[in-house]
Amino acid sequence: MKKPTRLAEAARAAIEGSSLATVTVPTERRGKSRIMYIESKAEGLSGGSARIGRVTFSKTEKTIYYRSQIFHRLPRGGFKSNYYDRGTNEDYWISGPKKDGSDRLYGERVPIEIDEDVREEYWTQIRSEPAKKKNKTA
Repeated sequence: MKKPTRLAEAARAAIEGSSLATVTVPTERRGKSRIMYIESKAEGLSGGSARIGRVTFSKTEKTIYYRSQIFHRLPRGGFKSNYYDRGTNEDYWISGPKKDGSDRLYGERVPIEIDEDVREEYWTQIRSEPAKKKNKTA
């Protein structure tokens, strides 16, 4: 029988021990990181919860790690989604944030949360609006 990977062991220990929030991706599994737009499609095509945050990619870039979530690319792409959460099987749309802030698929004016650790970089380097660097939503 094949020996489980350290990532699988960490996930199993977190599930058995306490909460999924304690899952960490072993350093050797981490690839490049990037600020991305992450929108849940669990409640339908439009208006789902969305946020801007830093994700880490696997070597093949078919898997994305964000906080305690692990997203796998949908093999042929889904209907208005391109990844699914491995833990919940819920669909997500994950893409690079747009310079003009029009990240939502249907242009809804629902606030998009911005993670604290990427907020200044998002407003200054991606949106080119340094005056808004204290804004917590886009």
